[in-house]
Amino acid sequence: MTETTEGGSTAATPTTRRELHGAPSAEARVTRLVIMGPQGAGKGTQAARLAELFSIPAISTGDIFRANIKGGTELGKLAQEYSAKGELVPDEVTDQMVRSRLGEDDVKAGFLLDGYPRNAHQVEALDAILADLGWELDGVIELTAAREELLSRIAKRAEIEGREDDTPDAIARRLDIYDEQTAPLTAAYSERGLLAKVDGIGDVSEVTERIVQALAAELG
Repeated sequence: MTETTEGGSTAATPTTRRELHGAPSAEARVTRLVIMGPQGAGKGTQAARLAELFSIPAISTGDIFRANIKGGTELGKLAQEYSAKGELVPDEVTDQMVRSRLGEDDVKAGFLLDGYPRNAHQVEALDAILADLGWELDGVIELTAAREELLSRIAKRAEIEGREDDTPDAIARRLDIYDEQTAPLTAAYSERGLLAKVDGIGDVSEVTERIVQALAAELG
């Protein structure tokens, strides 16, 4: 769409939220992302490829925890205390770590969050963090795969890595937990028009292309 300017020339009228932000290209527009997917769907691989493609850091909760623990931060010490007692680190501690990480200089141009949010509370916490920064989420990528394919992939990986605790029952239970925890999140993001669902099975580069096309189609 175009509109006539005061001098008589025509200029493109922004038709998407990201165009209103002044981003010049589709890749540049999609910069603040979340990626979700069950174990075995290739989420880590795609996160790294997308981070390179969009020139943004891929930020996993595992990386955040390790950085805080290694750096001896108060949050890192707190997380270690819970872990030492065999307890899950509370959402509030994770939220604070994510808030701190998103306040660093390298994420000003964008980021790709991997492993956060994991539940409804964290969705709200991320909304609050971004609002405080004056940002909004551009999109949420959900990698999907047939359950049989996931079971096969994870079992094969467990065999290669010698992980005896990865029994078929344990793998199936983890997938069940993922489905239970993630369904409300993806439903919420879908209602906001932010969700791009992508088949994660296939050649790595083909899956990356599917993600880029899905983001363009679903998010505008």
